[in-house]
Amino acid sequence: MGNKYKNDFLDLASKLDALVGEHGEITKHAIAIADNQDRIATITLLKKISDVVDLKNQTSEVKLLAKALKDSLIKYYGYITVVDICNKELIVEDNRTLPELLSDLNELIGLSNVKAKVNDLIAYQKVQQLRKIKGLPSTKNTLHLAFMGKPGTGKTTVARIVGRIYKQIGLLSKGHFIEVSRTDLIAGYQGQTALKVKKVIEKAKGGVLFIDEAYSITENDHSDSYGRECLTELTKALEDYREDLVVIVAGYTDPMNKFFNSNQGLKSRFNTFIEFEDYTADELEEILLMMCNSNEYVLNEEVKKKINMALKELVEKKDENFANGRLVRNIYDELIMNHAKRVVDIENPSREELSLIIASDFRNKEIEDMEAF
Repeated sequence: MGNKYKNDFLDLASKLDALVGEHGEITKHAIAIADNQDRIATITLLKKISDVVDLKNQTSEVKLLAKALKDSLIKYYGYITVVDICNKELIVEDNRTLPELLSDLNELIGLSNVKAKVNDLIAYQKVQQLRKIKGLPSTKNTLHLAFMGKPGTGKTTVARIVGRIYKQIGLLSKGHFIEVSRTDLIAGYQGQTALKVKKVIEKAKGGVLFIDEAYSITENDHSDSYGRECLTELTKALEDYREDLVVIVAGYTDPMNKFFNSNQGLKSRFNTFIEFEDYTADELEEILLMMCNSNEYVLNEEVKKKINMALKELVEKKDENFANGRLVRNIYDELIMNHAKRVVDIENPSREELSLIIASDFRNKEIEDMEAF
């Protein structure tokens, strides 16, 4: 498997090199990584990938390939190894101002309740900081947050923005973001879980530690030993590093409520609980249009109507597994694939043909999959 990841990584590096005209530079760094796990080459390559993705006039093909190369690098190394090599903040360096970050938050599609609560929270924390500077008493409420809602509702996106905003107003020293799940926190042997949690906390200090499906820590056969060991260490860290660490736990609403109700010590470390509601059909369509626009694809009116009707039907039939933004990503991926299969047979396609999505490119696969169940 390791050789497959290595070969895929080198192949993608070579393709990106050729597309952006780096004259072998990207390939050189990739080979240094593959042969020697070179730290400097890793950091340099990640910066080059970031530059390619951020370039305004860059084609969607190049951006997709750059993102694929980064994903391939993480698969080859392993996520935690990449964090170790780059100390994470090198990857997420962000020089945006507070007004720019707040604008990014408020421009997110939907999430009106979430944005209102986060804006209130930021205003409160900012004023407490100002009171502290002026020598006035400031309330030492914990910064830790609980995000409740289904997958694809923007929890991770909001968590990243919150971390960067907290850095800008002086609550965090770094503002970087580390996402973990149960497997990153719980070890396979008794006594090792605490060490594993401490290692993750050490990496997250100064920034945001995002724990998705936090209830999975205790929802298993080892909940009386490994899960309890993890929660003990995590609860201690929530208190010990409250001045320079934000822990955000997230997951489905009902399991999250049960998770907190079963551990009052953990619940007492959180005083902000934010519910992420499902997107409406119109909001899902807006997300899809934004994805298309950012990659220079255009939907004609006929396909827009088909998609709008399909989304309304999907929202009406939704159950607890409704995927929200991930559903839109699946629709987008299928549109792009069907468009490619149609256009590839056109001899010398025009710019318009390479961009235009038509009705035949859309098939109600998501609805068919729901009906299959």
